[in-house]
Amino acid sequence: MPDKTLRSPRELNAKTILKRLFGEYSYVVSFILIITIAVIVNPNFFRWRNFSNMFTQSASTTGFIALGMTMVICAGQIDISVGAQVAIISGFGIEVLNTTQNIWIMLAFCLALGFVIGSFNGVLVAKGRMPAMIATLAVQTSCRAIINHFGQGGPFSVASGISTQPHYETFRRVANGSVRIFGYNLPYPMIMFIAAALLFGLIMQRTRLGKHIYAVGSSEIAAKMAGVNVDRTKIAVFAITGLLCGFTSWVYSSKLMAVAAANAGSGFEMDAIAAVAIGGTAMSGGRGKIIGTFLGVLMFKMISNTLVAAQVPTFLTGAISGAIIIIAVLLQSMRGRTK
Repeated sequence: MPDKTLRSPRELNAKTILKRLFGEYSYVVSFILIITIAVIVNPNFFRWRNFSNMFTQSASTTGFIALGMTMVICAGQIDISVGAQVAIISGFGIEVLNTTQNIWIMLAFCLALGFVIGSFNGVLVAKGRMPAMIATLAVQTSCRAIINHFGQGGPFSVASGISTQPHYETFRRVANGSVRIFGYNLPYPMIMFIAAALLFGLIMQRTRLGKHIYAVGSSEIAAKMAGVNVDRTKIAVFAITGLLCGFTSWVYSSKLMAVAAANAGSGFEMDAIAAVAIGGTAMSGGRGKIIGTFLGVLMFKMISNTLVAAQVPTFLTGAISGAIIIIAVLLQSMRGRTK
């Protein structure tokens, strides 16, 4: 009698494909599903203006940060200070711009300050042996307090008296300008976000640093035994995330031409973590892809866009962000138990 447990190669292939599709590549299924819902709710969803605006809004807020957050989470860490980092870097960055009237000096300042804050986070975690949640919570509180002190809770604005200067319009165009290609206006933030995603995808998949990040996130003990400098890797992921916070601050300031000390960057950490989670990165570390985060950022913005089209109250977006993270982590947990 033939063994009923034996299956044909076609059945095995189909099962393998489905398992990978709803497991390793679940973010692709989620992306298609969300697009389908978005089109049903908003018939104008695929209009170029709407689509490009989503890219611009994503890149100007949490898109770049989410790329760094992917590296942090893949290394088994977390960074909840990114929103406050954007606030303090943006505020002081605008002051630098008003003083120097040079957008490139401002960019260099933003990157440098972001690198310093991110590195400080990394040192607290790696050398101070502090839990990442506690270390970044302390930095978050400190950054928010400092920028509130200097701004007195009010806005930092690009000086209106220099609006006639050439650099004023140049800076405004960083987040609001575009280049026309094949009849379409491609916003600069859209181009920068795609380029950044490609760069960090290569870093994670093709470089020694990327391999070390996955190794540390999977098992610090095994990584040490394999010769990986765990402390250096942890500091690196936080420092890179700080750099991306600095770059985000530059773009974010350009989009608004002013930032409020009290609430600039508020909620960015939740949005970034949600994008990483729905992009398929394991919250326990050791597994994740930049392409998943890239789609996750767009999915998160699509959800927001769809909720606006469906006239859902904006005050519920925070609750929805939390629900997305819970669902994504639960699905990851269920997937892990079925392996």
